[in-house]
Amino acid sequence: MVRDVSDRDLDVVVFGATGVTGRRVAEYLTERAAETDLRWAAAARDTAKLERLLDEVGADPPEMIAADVSDSSALETMASRARVVLNLVGPYTLYGRPVIAACVAGGAHYADLTGEIQFVRRMIDEFDRPAAAAGVKIVEVCGFEALPADVMILLAAESARERWDEGLAAADLEVAVKPPGGLPHLSDGMSGGTFQSLAAVAGADDAGVILDPAALVDDVAVAAAVRRVSPIAVGPRRGSQSKVIAPMAPAAFINPAVIHRSAALIAVAEGRLPQPFRYREGVALGGSSASLPARLALAGLMSATQVGIRGIARARPTVREPVANLLARLGPSSGYGPAADRLADWRWTMALHARTTSGRALEVRLEADGHPGYLATARLFGEAGMLLAHDGATPERAGCLTPAAALGSDGVPRFERAGLRFSLAS
Repeated sequence: MVRDVSDRDLDVVVFGATGVTGRRVAEYLTERAAETDLRWAAAARDTAKLERLLDEVGADPPEMIAADVSDSSALETMASRARVVLNLVGPYTLYGRPVIAACVAGGAHYADLTGEIQFVRRMIDEFDRPAAAAGVKIVEVCGFEALPADVMILLAAESARERWDEGLAAADLEVAVKPPGGLPHLSDGMSGGTFQSLAAVAGADDAGVILDPAALVDDVAVAAAVRRVSPIAVGPRRGSQSKVIAPMAPAAFINPAVIHRSAALIAVAEGRLPQPFRYREGVALGGSSASLPARLALAGLMSATQVGIRGIARARPTVREPVANLLARLGPSSGYGPAADRLADWRWTMALHARTTSGRALEVRLEADGHPGYLATARLFGEAGMLLAHDGATPERAGCLTPAAALGSDGVPRFERAGLRFSLAS
């Protein structure tokens, strides 16, 4: 059944617009509304607080909506007015399900920024079929994790099929980040919302799910092949040109599951058998030979962090839950994040080196502006919401999808407006 959105008065609703990233999404949509015919609104539990915080960043939504995750009626009313709901209320393990349920019932596409893979798995199990029947796209992990990497894999895979009629055998993604000048700030790294999400992930009953690269793949045989050819590694390794490749930050257990689900979903949608491939990713630490010991030490520290997350996820509940609760109490709370004057001057790149089944090489690059976890994520998330709201701009797929499966490749040039410039090397 195709959802009827002809009488919707809003294209996009930003739910949770009082948060660190939510305010930036609202700021971006204010800019985009001045350039397009976008109809949007900001939503939060406290509209007085919402108005005050959005005024601080220059965001000016035409409407503000009062809605709370504990009020299913308000959520369904909000969803019934919108083509797309962008949900920024986390941790999603605690607060995400009611919003997804409201969107499926109200016929609105949904997207969020979760990195909580076991939550994504639970939502697939519960809502994939109802969402598909309603013609609704549920698009999770739609920020820095995992949209850029997911889209880059899609571009490489499409090019391999078009040029040589081949699939991918391997793909290595390297991320390089250049922060602004001056002394680094503690808040430059992980926001309170991200930290609380990691604590929720580590303490969940099904925490072990995050360690499985095939956690989101539905076909049993395909999942087994993914686990065999593409295990998640958290140790540092050497890259090209004397680079040291550290595990992906803030967690190495997010992108792989999304990317392998994308490949399986797209293959099935196109009538092909899924071909699992090896996927590796990490943060590239470049520099001179003299700096190699320091870079190896930093990579080792980043690896130790990921080993710690893995250890908590594997621990018995009597150990895992108290440790996760302690981390949540000691760490920054939701709302803590990077200073506004530290967001704009970041530059970062991604380089995807792919190899086809016959050994042919492909390279996809991304150059991006703005703090990757906050400013860039806010902009790309807002642009993704606009794409989902535009009839015909994305593939005719529904259900619990990934960014690549939901958005496709036709709209990729749109992300240049958000500061992300994708290119396929010839």
